[in-house]
Amino acid sequence: MTKRSPGYSDYGHERPHRTDGAVQLTAATGEPVLQARRVLREVFGFEDFRPGQEAVIAALLGGRHALTVMPTGSGKSLCFQIPALVMDGLTVVVSPLIALMQDQVAALRLAGVAADCINSANDRSRNVAAWRRAAAGETRLLYMAPERLMTERMLEALARLPVALFAIDEAHCISQWGPAFRPEYEDLCRLQTLFPGVPIAALTATADVVTRDDIADKLFGGRVEHFVLGFDRPNIRLTVEMKREWKRQLRGFIARHEGESGIVYCLSRRKTEETAAMLAAEGVRALSYHAGMGKEEREEHQNAFMTEPGVVIVATIAFGMGIDKADVRYVFHTDLPGSVEAYYQEIGRAGRDGAPAEAHMLYGLDDIRMRRQFIEQEDAGPERKRREHKRLDALLGYCEAPACRRVALLDYFGERTGACGNCDGCLHPAERLDGTEEARMILSAVQRSGQRFGTAHVIDILRGSETEKIVRFNHHRLPVFGLGAGRGKNDWRSLIRQLVATGFLRLDIAGYGGLAITDEGFDLLRGNGTFHYRADAVVARPAPSPGGTPREQPADALTDEEASLLATLKALRLELARERGVPAYVVFHDRTLIDMVRRRPGTREELAEINGVGAAKLERFAEPFLAAIDAARSGAG
Repeated sequence: MTKRSPGYSDYGHERPHRTDGAVQLTAATGEPVLQARRVLREVFGFEDFRPGQEAVIAALLGGRHALTVMPTGSGKSLCFQIPALVMDGLTVVVSPLIALMQDQVAALRLAGVAADCINSANDRSRNVAAWRRAAAGETRLLYMAPERLMTERMLEALARLPVALFAIDEAHCISQWGPAFRPEYEDLCRLQTLFPGVPIAALTATADVVTRDDIADKLFGGRVEHFVLGFDRPNIRLTVEMKREWKRQLRGFIARHEGESGIVYCLSRRKTEETAAMLAAEGVRALSYHAGMGKEEREEHQNAFMTEPGVVIVATIAFGMGIDKADVRYVFHTDLPGSVEAYYQEIGRAGRDGAPAEAHMLYGLDDIRMRRQFIEQEDAGPERKRREHKRLDALLGYCEAPACRRVALLDYFGERTGACGNCDGCLHPAERLDGTEEARMILSAVQRSGQRFGTAHVIDILRGSETEKIVRFNHHRLPVFGLGAGRGKNDWRSLIRQLVATGFLRLDIAGYGGLAITDEGFDLLRGNGTFHYRADAVVARPAPSPGGTPREQPADALTDEEASLLATLKALRLELARERGVPAYVVFHDRTLIDMVRRRPGTREELAEINGVGAAKLERFAEPFLAAIDAARSGAG
């Protein structure tokens, strides 16, 4: 049966008009959860909720606060968008990034929902017009940044409107960004006092127990229902490799994934551009993406990634939020991420179709020094910095995990599991060797040289290299000079990195990279305790997928004919998106197109049954997509 619109405002018109669709729907169904199911089906085109969604929606419709932690790609947005359409009044959505809120508003409008955003990217007249629509009751969801919301003028204006719900997206920013450079995120705690009785939804894909407790305390005063879904993504293979020649390592990795879509994360804008150019010179369809690019170029690269097969996006963390591409086969980190939370969120963009995917990270001592330096340079108090150093410690612990990486990753989020069989720790377990004697040699060299020299100089002392610097400081006369001549530089570098990662040494984070001994290191130097290290492989080995090689196709892979039709539908999607000035995935997600390819709808009624085809999109897009599918069917016949 064809899905029918329940009467929400349609922004396809030049002037949006006010309707009473939500009120009529309430009268028609009565029960809020049943009403939510009807909105899910008729507006968004889905037959059933994903795990966890219905419970969150029921809590918000019941007037209760909800703190929701769901993995990337699990449908967090619907948890507040559906209540917004069921409730009477305005829902205010707090979003950290302008591009993210613009894309969500565009997607809602295409679904026939009256949504708007007020932000600094709009000129004043557009923001004024958006506010007037909200004040007139024409808007169901109004998106804005916390800096815009938490002004006295905006709060006073909202107090005069029937606000039904606040939704705070990327809520971990309350704990992790607030005290540093987004203080308005922490200021959101005033909402519960200023708007008593209005439910608040706080949503994030990644938050450890400490962060969740911090959000619950600051935003809700502890009075909130927690909804935490499992963090495991078992189809993603987890691998970590010591950084040696990162360009060679990256090229080798991508060569093993030839023709597959992937994301390569780099720390700086300059590095993204240089890396994309390097890969392009070798025949890889690689495109850069970072916040310093023009909006048109960013959208062009994003649309190419969403539409063309085998595109590699080389990006800073500016890329990813809101992107829902099903067949990303890998995420590669050329640099150490900022925390376990950041790492988890970034790798979560791989393998959303459930097929095998890989998350591969490079890291080394320079990464650790740089991350420590970033923390110290934050405009934050000592407690905040202490917590961020602990978060970095947890990520280093993951990198140096002696066994299953997934156990270490999930344990950080408070989830217990057994060995996964799908990480380098399980597939190629590294031998743990007793390095206590070598550790004490390193610690002695660091102590006797004054705890102010970097890794290269300490290694020169150990290997007996009479460099100009060694001689100038008389370090060739130290008792430890030359005691480690039997080991190569890479061996010593690995040992020092693992001593830093495990807390026996610390790096000078003022910028010079000097090594100093911690209290634990002095204990070890005095003969207390032991140190075991992991022998690094010289070259990372491609770990097989649970069912075979990394390139093995999943059982439900598309046929050549289906892949051709999918390419046609993606090209059509891009054309329609460009006509409307929106990203391609806003028209239809990849999963919706794949469902069309497999089910080959021939009528509007059949197209209406495809997941992700709501009433408004059916009205807009039925004709061109049915024509494309029919043409493919005729050509095959």
